[in-house]
Amino acid sequence: MNNRRGDRTWQVGFLVGSALGVAATVLGRRAERSARRGLVNWDQAAAVASSRLRRAPGALSEAALRETEPAYGQAMARVVPALAEALGAPLPGVVERSGVVDRATWVDSNIATFASLIGRLEQDLLDQIVPPVGGLGPAAMALANRYVTTRQIGLMLGFMGQRVLGQYDLALLSAESTPGRLLFVEENIRQTAKTLDLPLDSFRTWIALHETTHAYEFEAHPWLRPYLASRLERQLSAFSRDASTLGRDVLRRLGQSLRGAGDGSSQHWMERLMNVEQRTLFRETQVVMSLLEGFSDYVMDHVGRDLVPDVERISARFHERRERRSAVERAIMRLTGLDLKMEQYRRGERFVSGIARLAGPSALRRLWDGPETLPTEAELTEPERWVARVMGATAYPVGVAHGG
Repeated sequence: MNNRRGDRTWQVGFLVGSALGVAATVLGRRAERSARRGLVNWDQAAAVASSRLRRAPGALSEAALRETEPAYGQAMARVVPALAEALGAPLPGVVERSGVVDRATWVDSNIATFASLIGRLEQDLLDQIVPPVGGLGPAAMALANRYVTTRQIGLMLGFMGQRVLGQYDLALLSAESTPGRLLFVEENIRQTAKTLDLPLDSFRTWIALHETTHAYEFEAHPWLRPYLASRLERQLSAFSRDASTLGRDVLRRLGQSLRGAGDGSSQHWMERLMNVEQRTLFRETQVVMSLLEGFSDYVMDHVGRDLVPDVERISARFHERRERRSAVERAIMRLTGLDLKMEQYRRGERFVSGIARLAGPSALRRLWDGPETLPTEAELTEPERWVARVMGATAYPVGVAHGG
């Protein structure tokens, strides 16, 4: 009797165990299929960003945005010929490739850019994170990571979507070398002009000048886009190749870096997670981005003198706004890497102003001759070294070479 009861118990246990095994296998395969759909749920990321933007002040209707377009058309009609004259290169067609958008449209445009970038390395990373027949554990971890990453990207875009005023929208890694498009985020432009007590029409022209200068940088110098694209491609490839070798202490080191702790190094926390190759490419890209932003800032102030009423007041208040961030804003910017962009503005403008002072307008034009005339990281902080290398010692005005 006891033997039969024991047999039944064993049989029931075997059946239950088998059923659980089958269920776990089925769940694991379903989880794998779901996890391998992507590293990010882009629809949800857009929804997270949109939920934050709906709470932002100054929302405009579609009709109000369309009514604003003639004002930007007038601003661009003045900006483009002034830039062409000052910089010595035409900008055909850029006026027709501009548009006034709301915050949500800006987010949608940048969601597409982010998806394109991540798509370049997504398959390799998924193969490492969710290997075929890896089971429920890795798939569940990948799904949890996707949830967190999706929310992080959505929150970052929601944060940026309330602050970006304009953008030269250029798909660096696109197979087709189509020109970029200028986007003006009118809701943020109006809100910023109101907050800083600036004349709206002048502020619009000033922003248009900045973004059109970015168009000049790329469209008048065809070598620049493939130069940046190649570095971005190599950086993505290196990251994808080495993703599986990141150690268990990454999160600990990341937390230390974000708190400002660690070994006292001046490296950004992002650099601390990179290998030597990635760090080299990252720094080369940062130098170019500093030049792009610094050159545009310089042009805004100097060409803007003849185009924008009250340009000195606009520039002063806008730069004060950049420096005056709350503790929460600074933390978010450091976490997302946006603090690098603020540093790009500062370093780039100091460099461009320096070479203009040392060698005049001809030096500004030589900046864009090709990769060989780009500043090195050292030259970015010491513009006189760039002037000596590219322009020759005779380029120094009297009394300036030694800091006079």
